[in-house]
Amino acid sequence: MAVVLVTGSAGLIGAETVRHFAAQGHDVVGVDNDMRAYFFGAEASTKWAAERLQSDLKNYTHKTADIRDFDALGAIFKEYGADIKLIVHTAAQPSHDWAAREPLTDFGVNATGTLHMLEQTRLNCPEAVFIFTSTNKVYGDAPNVLPLVEQETRWELDPSHIWAEHGIDETMSIDQCKHSIFGASKVAADVMVQEYGRYFDMKTAVFRGGCLTGPGHSGAELHGFLSYLMKCAITGRQYSIFGYKGKQVRDNIHSSDLVRCFEHFFKAPRVAEVYNIGGSRHCNCSMLEAIQMCEEITGNKMNTQYTDENRSGDHIWWIGDTRKFQQHYPDWNYEYDLPALMKEIHAGFEGRI
Repeated sequence: MAVVLVTGSAGLIGAETVRHFAAQGHDVVGVDNDMRAYFFGAEASTKWAAERLQSDLKNYTHKTADIRDFDALGAIFKEYGADIKLIVHTAAQPSHDWAAREPLTDFGVNATGTLHMLEQTRLNCPEAVFIFTSTNKVYGDAPNVLPLVEQETRWELDPSHIWAEHGIDETMSIDQCKHSIFGASKVAADVMVQEYGRYFDMKTAVFRGGCLTGPGHSGAELHGFLSYLMKCAITGRQYSIFGYKGKQVRDNIHSSDLVRCFEHFFKAPRVAEVYNIGGSRHCNCSMLEAIQMCEEITGNKMNTQYTDENRSGDHIWWIGDTRKFQQHYPDWNYEYDLPALMKEIHAGFEGRI
């Protein structure tokens, strides 16, 4: 079996990836130094997830390394060499709010760290498949200029618009708009992953995710929308809504559905592909709609606070069109809709809070 190398292996998508490929018999090597605790505090630490992976999986090896350290990564790559057949790079600083506090750290992790991963792949296992978890924030605030219509519980795209039926596709420009510092660092990484594919003919893929979620999320106020929302519903902690009347819309994809996308690409890789991936029209909600669902699932009235000031560069409406990926990999489909997703997030907090 192949060696699968996963960065951010204790995070939501990383841990899901580890379990998925380990269950198939692959030897999985995880790289994670729990920087999430540094970013968002002790409650967002992924240490619990790393320990659980090491306890549960005999074919999992954990490496505590920083992707900003080129030599430390090199030692890991050299240890396994050409046996590495798949790299899933999920490690990141994931919050656009936090990025503005330490732009150098944000860029170092998101952009330079990704370049380190690509170069070590090229030097040590150039035939490996390289999958990168990018973000819809590479489009900056460009989606906010779309013609939106206010409805009772959400903003919606004008039904006459070309993207109204299926969502925003990969042809939207990522140029000349406000991204946030986080979005800009992810743009740099996103384009570099494409470039290594095109320039060096490597099998690279960029997955521009909407809201990635699931029961394995260590949700925090600055990152992990549905997970943190559910945590507040359970505990009674106050949840802050930032602008847009709470009607901002996000699509949401379960970590398991996303990782199965990775498997399909791994089995039939392409060069320098870019995919919008998320809940699409299949699984999306506004903030108000998500709050209502949390209240119904927990039986608790949520403690919310509203401020008119939205987060800088934040999307009013995002639903991504996933048809390009589905056309390339027609055997893939969703296993989770929104109710199933929310119930599983709720169940995932049992014993943790």
